[in-house]
Amino acid sequence: MPVKIRLQRRGKKGKPFYWVVAADSRAKRDGKFLEKLGTYNPNTNPAQITLDVDGSVKWLQNGAQPTNTAKRILSYKGVLLKHHLLGGVAKGALTEDQANKKFEAWVEEKGQKVEGKIGDLAKAKEEEKAKALEAEKEINEKRKAAAAEAEAEAIAEEAPAEEATEEVAETEAEAPVEEAAEGEEKNADA
Repeated sequence: MPVKIRLQRRGKKGKPFYWVVAADSRAKRDGKFLEKLGTYNPNTNPAQITLDVDGSVKWLQNGAQPTNTAKRILSYKGVLLKHHLLGGVAKGALTEDQANKKFEAWVEEKGQKVEGKIGDLAKAKEEEKAKALEAEKEINEKRKAAAAEAEAEAIAEEAPAEEATEEVAETEAEAPVEEAAEGEEKNADA
């Protein structure tokens, strides 16, 4: 029975989520499997991968063949390195302690790289937020300036109208005084 280490699709339409499984190569993609080895979520950045390293190494030692994508995932998590190191232990080139130390050093280095990427992504997100905030502030300042300008224009338009009404009021106030003075002159003549 040829065994493959492959991905089994889960999740909903447009949001894939995968199980990493050891399955008979003749079984359907989402059908029966022999053992679930881990999960893979490509929807996040960086992708979330959980994997049973020892179980995966056991299947590789028993002759399971990973698919291309599964091989990349196994390599990313260090399963292929551990399998290689255990091959060296079996041949006598390394001791088990040396192999474990090399594997642990590799895992630590890989963890630092992933942390660096997460940090870079967080910085980029913060910079993007800051740029958006600056653009929003600039737009608000433009709106305030435009509103102040419109208000100044409205006040400027109202001022000549008020002056005109004041002049009309002054002329109307002077006219009755003149009429009254003319009326008094007529009364004095009579």
